[in-house]
Amino acid sequence: MAALLHGVLRLRGQGPAAWGRPLHGLWCCSGQEHHRRWMGGRSPTSKEKPPGTETEKFQMVYRFDFIRSCAYVSRLKVAQTALTVVALPPGFYWYSHGMLTFHSLCLLSGIAGFALAMLCWMSHFFRRLVGILYVNESGTMLRVAHLTFWGWRQDTYCPVADVIPLTETGDRPQELFVRVKQYSGKKTFYLTLRYGRILDKERFTQVFGMLDRCR
Repeated sequence: MAALLHGVLRLRGQGPAAWGRPLHGLWCCSGQEHHRRWMGGRSPTSKEKPPGTETEKFQMVYRFDFIRSCAYVSRLKVAQTALTVVALPPGFYWYSHGMLTFHSLCLLSGIAGFALAMLCWMSHFFRRLVGILYVNESGTMLRVAHLTFWGWRQDTYCPVADVIPLTETGDRPQELFVRVKQYSGKKTFYLTLRYGRILDKERFTQVFGMLDRCR
């Protein structure tokens, strides 16, 4: 995962000329609340959305600025894998008619299999990488903005009381990734404090504990 993140950061470092246009408007700011929503004709999907959160205000406490680059890489990988797999049926057809050698067919199948394996691995990582964290005004609900398999944004809600503080997970803030775990044992997310930005330290501390105690 560390190598993958470093690769995304290198892509980001190439500047707008390399990747900016395809990403324009993927994550945008709407008003004073700094609310990020996914563009492109669809709204963010919500998983396990608690009742009453539609009207409640959430304050952004953390943001990973490179999440839109990860979304671009995720979509690109899905498209590349789809093209590779779609090429398999014509490959078998050409082989059956003697237009393709067995070695070439094996090579094509191997590339398709490797692409599928990489897609599964990258999807597992990107779907758990935290893009933005929000906390409601009462400090009882955490909203995690992350990616779906297709590279779209998804919001997952977690009760703050169910979030395990970093002081109990054993992860250190100096590590590339720290885990956002729940006492209930539901999905674990990955948070990078090295490349992400804590925007509201007080609210962040209320959820994850004092970072200077994580040694």
